[in-house]
Amino acid sequence: MLSNKDVIVTTLEFVPGYKIKKVLGIVSGSTVRARNIGRDIIASLRNLAGGEIVEYTELLASSRDEALSRMIEKAKALGANAVLGVRFSTSAIMSGAAEIVAYGTAVVVEPE
Repeated sequence: MLSNKDVIVTTLEFVPGYKIKKVLGIVSGSTVRARNIGRDIIASLRNLAGGEIVEYTELLASSRDEALSRMIEKAKALGANAVLGVRFSTSAIMSGAAEIVAYGTAVVVEPE
């Protein structure tokens, strides 16, 4: 469970110790990221040697963080203090570009 500036974010369908007071609806955040030629050259060399391709790992991690941040901002705008059932999805948009989406249910929770 992640707490981000007064918004609880969790993959659970509930928050332990809290009750759902109001369901505000589905919220999502997304970003589309493309590879770059410099990163591709380094990744190709790493691919020959085997092992983790750190450049792509970092690109996807920052993309997930951005999608999550955008989702949280939408939840805050609705008046939510929690987002439940958070999931991530990735899809190819075109060769070399992918969309990362974070989505969940914005709710208002209060301590039990």
